[in-house]
Amino acid sequence: MGDPVTPLPAGLVGRLATARRVVALTGAGVSAESGVPTFREAQTGLWARFRPEELATPEAFAADPRTVWAWYEWRRDLVAAAAPNPGHHALAQFESLVPGFTLITQNVDGLHARAGSRRVIEFHGNLFTNRCFAGCGAEADVPRPCPEPPRCPHCGAWMRPGVVWFGEAIPIEALQAAKAAVDRCEMLLVIGTSALVTPAAGLALRAHEAGAMVAEINISPTGLDGVAQFRLAGPSGELLPRLVEAVRARREMHS
Repeated sequence: MGDPVTPLPAGLVGRLATARRVVALTGAGVSAESGVPTFREAQTGLWARFRPEELATPEAFAADPRTVWAWYEWRRDLVAAAAPNPGHHALAQFESLVPGFTLITQNVDGLHARAGSRRVIEFHGNLFTNRCFAGCGAEADVPRPCPEPPRCPHCGAWMRPGVVWFGEAIPIEALQAAKAAVDRCEMLLVIGTSALVTPAAGLALRAHEAGAMVAEINISPTGLDGVAQFRLAGPSGELLPRLVEAVRARREMHS
């Protein structure tokens, strides 16, 4: 016989079943369950001699655009080989259950969109987009594989990956949209993230201070002690599908 299944907190299920505005904040732990290595775990093989910080700054790209671009192409290959897991799919299903559901992700892999999520705020950008390094604002699709960094079709400068690097600010549109969603929400789910990296870490405290209920789903304890009213310990790929089904059943019971 397998281990007994831990019951989901009735208070959490009940609140999600009646809530009209819910926000989910996801981090690297969600994608790790799809086999996507975390930022630092990706330093293997040819890249083991580099620290991630040496390849993820504007200064690094300016000094050696070809090496930085090659690393990101390698990371794109890793992500392209991965598939959304049950946790990604469960979050996509929440959009049909909760009228005002918003997903904020710190991940850059695009797996939430591939799972079917549509209301996604990509806090740190997207690994598969490209924008002008010179700041002209141009974005362009680049056919893959692309072994060399391409040139901007508008100004001729290098194109860079469309992610947020160390030392860069969160895109203002994403930051404002995330804060607005958190300020309005009744429930915040913090999933697969340590909740230690700012400014994303501040969203949980912001929701808590605005009166929202906060719940975390993570394998390990995080920095949300005193903020989260509920904590589900375990993989999001196992817990989120159960949570979706419980919420759906509760909503159907009262419809």
